[in-house]
Amino acid sequence: MSQQINLFNPIFMKQRKYFSLLTMLQALGLVIAGSLIFYGYAIYQVGQLKLQAEENTKRYTAEQVRLAGFMAEFSPQHSMQLLQNEVQRLDKQVAEQNQIIETLKSGAVGNTTGYSEYMRAFSRQIVQGLWLTGFKVTGDAAQISLSGGVVNPELLPEYIQRLGRESIMKGKTFSTLKMQEPKAELDAGSGKAPASTARRYVEFTLYSSPNKEAGK
Repeated sequence: MSQQINLFNPIFMKQRKYFSLLTMLQALGLVIAGSLIFYGYAIYQVGQLKLQAEENTKRYTAEQVRLAGFMAEFSPQHSMQLLQNEVQRLDKQVAEQNQIIETLKSGAVGNTTGYSEYMRAFSRQIVQGLWLTGFKVTGDAAQISLSGGVVNPELLPEYIQRLGRESIMKGKTFSTLKMQEPKAELDAGSGKAPASTARRYVEFTLYSSPNKEAGK
C-alpha cells in the first residue's frame, strides 16, 4: 500500500516585497533635496565664472590701452617729434645766450667788467706817505671818487699820474680835489681837543667830475 506525502508549503514560495508609501516619499524627498543642492551649487559656480570673465575682460581692456599708449609713446614718429622739439628748444636757448653776449659786448647795459679791476689798480699803485680810506665807482664808472690821507699834499700829483697808467683808468681824469685837516680827537676828560695836537697829515677826496659834495 502506497502513501503520498505533500511536501508543498506556501511559506517556501518566493514572496514579493513592496515599498511602502512612506518609503517612497522619503526617497523622493532625498532626490529633490539632492537636485536642489546640485542646482544651487551650479548657479554659484556660474556666478563665479561670470565674475572671473568680467574681471579678465577688464584686465584685457586695460592692457590693450597700455599697449596702445606704449606704441604711441615709443613709435618712430613720436620719437622724431620729441627730438625735433628738443633741437628747437636748444636752438632757442643758444640764440638767447648769443643775444645776451652781444648785448653785453655792445655796452648797452653799462659797466660789464665789474669793479674788481678798479680795486686791483688802486692796490697796485702805492705811494709812500699816501693811503686810501675809501673809493666810490658809480654806474659805468662815469663818476669815480677817492678818499684818503696824505702826509704831504705834493704826493697827490704823483699818485694821480700812476693811476693814469692803469688800463682801467685810461681816458678817466680827476677834475676836483677837496682837502681838509682831520678832525682832532677829543680828550676823554675835558671833552676838548688838546692844544698840542699836531696835524701830521691832511685828508683828501678826488672826484673824476664835479660833484655836489665837493662844494660842501
